[in-house]
Amino acid sequence: MQQVWGVLAIFILCPCLGGLPLIAWITRTLTGRRLERMGTGNISVSAAFYHGGKLAGILAVLSEALKGIAAVLLARAFFPTQPAWELIALIALVMGRYWVGKGAGTTNVVWGYVVHDWRVALLVFLIGGISFTLLREKELGRFGVLFLFPTITALLHLNDFGRIVAAIALAILIGWIYKKIPDDLDLSPTAGQAGSEKMFRFFRGDKAIVSLDDRLDPQKVGDKAATLSQLKSWGYPVPMGWVVVPGDDPEPLIQALQPSATQPLVVRSSAIGEDSEQAAAAGQYETVLQVTSRSMLRQAIARTQASYDLPNAVEYRRARGQIDAAMAVLIQKQVQGVFSGVAFSRDPITQQGDAVAIEALPGEAQQVVSGRLTPEQYRVAIADVETLDVTSIHVTSLQMEGEGDVPLELIKQVALLARKIEDRYHGIPQDIEWSYDGSQLWLLQSRPITTLLPIWTRKIAAEVIPGAIRPLTWSINRPLTCGVWGEIFTIVLGDRSQGLDFNETATLHYSRAYFNASLLGSIFRLMGLPAESLEFLTRGAKFSKPPLSSTLKNVPGLLRLLGRELSLVRDFQQDERQYFRPGLAKLEQRSPQELSTRELLERIEGILSLLKRATYYSILAPLSAALRQAVFRVRDDKIDNSQTPEVAALREIAALAKKARKIAPQLSPERAFEQLEDTAPGREILQQFERLLDRYGYLSQVGTDIAVPTWKEEPQVVRELFMQMLSVEEGSFRSDRLEMQRSTTRVQQRIDLKGRVTQVYSRLLAELRWCFVRLEEISLQLGQLSQPGDIFFLEFPEVQRVVAEDVEFISQLTQLVEARRSQFDRDSQLNPIPALIYGNSPPTPTRTGGFPDPPPQSPNSLLKGIPASSGQVTGTIVVLHDWQMLPEIDKKTILVVPYTDSGWVAAIARAGGLIAEVGGRLSHGAIVAREYGIPAVMDVRDATHLLRDGQQVRLDGQEGTVEILGSD
Repeated sequence: MQQVWGVLAIFILCPCLGGLPLIAWITRTLTGRRLERMGTGNISVSAAFYHGGKLAGILAVLSEALKGIAAVLLARAFFPTQPAWELIALIALVMGRYWVGKGAGTTNVVWGYVVHDWRVALLVFLIGGISFTLLREKELGRFGVLFLFPTITALLHLNDFGRIVAAIALAILIGWIYKKIPDDLDLSPTAGQAGSEKMFRFFRGDKAIVSLDDRLDPQKVGDKAATLSQLKSWGYPVPMGWVVVPGDDPEPLIQALQPSATQPLVVRSSAIGEDSEQAAAAGQYETVLQVTSRSMLRQAIARTQASYDLPNAVEYRRARGQIDAAMAVLIQKQVQGVFSGVAFSRDPITQQGDAVAIEALPGEAQQVVSGRLTPEQYRVAIADVETLDVTSIHVTSLQMEGEGDVPLELIKQVALLARKIEDRYHGIPQDIEWSYDGSQLWLLQSRPITTLLPIWTRKIAAEVIPGAIRPLTWSINRPLTCGVWGEIFTIVLGDRSQGLDFNETATLHYSRAYFNASLLGSIFRLMGLPAESLEFLTRGAKFSKPPLSSTLKNVPGLLRLLGRELSLVRDFQQDERQYFRPGLAKLEQRSPQELSTRELLERIEGILSLLKRATYYSILAPLSAALRQAVFRVRDDKIDNSQTPEVAALREIAALAKKARKIAPQLSPERAFEQLEDTAPGREILQQFERLLDRYGYLSQVGTDIAVPTWKEEPQVVRELFMQMLSVEEGSFRSDRLEMQRSTTRVQQRIDLKGRVTQVYSRLLAELRWCFVRLEEISLQLGQLSQPGDIFFLEFPEVQRVVAEDVEFISQLTQLVEARRSQFDRDSQLNPIPALIYGNSPPTPTRTGGFPDPPPQSPNSLLKGIPASSGQVTGTIVVLHDWQMLPEIDKKTILVVPYTDSGWVAAIARAGGLIAEVGGRLSHGAIVAREYGIPAVMDVRDATHLLRDGQQVRLDGQEGTVEILGSD
């Protein structure tokens, strides 16, 4: 019974004891200050020293030490022969200390361990204390002690398994708390109580000298210094430099350096928040050149530090919502520049394209940065930096504009350097400062071009909704897609997802969908995944190795996501029984024609509720399939897509066309339906065709766009497809289920699930469209809308206002629809559309429908893309921009298209090869190409402009290459 009471005492009294805010009471009594409202908000021993002074700090140590000792003695009283319970009591105390008392409990554990086992405590003190004093690394010291005390405990008590486990658990708990709460030791020592400054400097682990050779934290030394240290560690030519950390005494560094007239130094700002993705702060703080003596260095450091509080700098921070932080000072060897300048890895004026913009002058870089002289202007086009060598200045393959006194080969080398650094920073455009001393090109600074963020990409988005998008479709699709992506990200990130606006995942530019590459890249890095993860999963792009440390930190979240993936089939089956089947059955009971406007809106809301649930599966199912296919290394040609409704429909149409050819060998594709009507077997085929049309009537040419009519509404589309299938070679379509190995079956299950999800999703979208079409019919009858299709130029909330008979809004409806229709028509004619857009203000098209910075022409005869369907073929190029205008096509034709959806199927089936500007291995065109055994390469950038009708090419669907051979 004593042990039962002991357990209760430990798990009730110890957390309560840990939660007692004795430190807060002591500090407030002595100083009147409330720790929870100051600094980091921690109620800790270090906070008491910092804000309350020596006496408050000493009393805080005593109070927390007594807590730790009391917890150990309490456990010992109940469990005198089981010392593991003493450590469990400390765990309970620390949990109360963190959850209630807003502290880490370090002091509790230190003194508790002294009573628990003084030998372990002494050894940890000696080893850890000596190491910290020598190395002066706070983080290393902290986590080194957390490693030491369970290790030494295990060595001294090898046979006490319970004590070892408890010690390890205690270390893990404290380490976890360290990661969760801010550290008071990160505060500036000079801002605390005067008597505490030396103690703070010691325990912060401040070194006398911090250099760019160290691994620097931007939260402590600013982004400028931290970025240069990172670039230096990557091997970029950064001049040697040192940092005066905020609050540190610069005198040891001043005494260590020996500036002179022959070896001058430059003193620069590195404020917290400067040169970040949120703000550049260019020109706001002081830079001092030509520092040639220690006295000048001392004055330059003071001037740079003082510039943080200049009125212009303070106003700059306030205008951007930045809090006042601190100023680190960066001191570097000054490069004696022969030529210097700045470079923008992407042109901040055109905001798209592949040009690197460079400004340069003879002499020092400060001349260009200061704006006092007009620099020479250059532009260098770099399409693919990975194929070029940045180690050699003699680069002849780059196209450039501009001329002046700066050697052109140097300009090209600077352009390559800028683009390489952009690649290292996950594609975020960089503004670099550089200088050339006659033998070495030096990198002086690199920071994000804040005006070019976020980065919007058409990749992937072009595959989901390939063409121009009307407002109603977007107002439905965007919240569904962004909301589900937000749910998936939150599964992994947990609390770290707070503050992320997932509605910013996608937007419309030129009536086309674009994804926020900056936001997605940041989210993937938060998840411990490479920034290109989504493109790897959906399009088969290259995938770099994720950083181990970040991945380990996200293991719990990734395991939660893995759990969702493993239960995906079971979850869908349950939702199908509970929601999808009953919902679709209910929709079929009454036609939209029978419903009032109020009932139609209620039906739309119900469909949207089901679509939200279906969208979750429509995103996860293909991602799961792609991931499994990569893990198990299953080839694309081993996958069967017959469960996908579009593929199933195409197979049935092909089979029906084959049967028609057998009963009527002389069947003319142009008059097929008339000729079939003349015979009994032909009429049977027509009846089968009608049943097929009824079964797949919910499909459309663009399955995700509710503005596109379904096959049920426009059966002529399917009739034409059937007639074109009559010309397809017999036996070219794969029609049987493949024999599969076990690894293939694991992938095939997800492919089949993807097909079932697509069927549900497509049926719901069709029902949604039919509701809006009926609402439009009613509005046309009432004179609210002018012509069919008008409703798709309204957003869903605006449709609701029309149904609610908002008189003021309806009076403006005609002008609103006409303006949007006109803009949509203009956007539809734009060709090509930029693959990337930098910033939220996209460039304005020229009068000819192009853009200021056209895509560069291919420098050689080999184009690369994503291999999508294996095989090699040599043939003649036919460029198609519209699937409705099909020319004569045969097996010697290589089709080049901007994107692929079901409308392209007939053309693909008759061609010998396929090249698409967008899409990946899971895209519609890739799947159909594999079904027909046609070599295909997807994601060939600007293919419809780089390739011309009549050119001879060799297409390799295994390697993903297109070799240009010549013209007919």
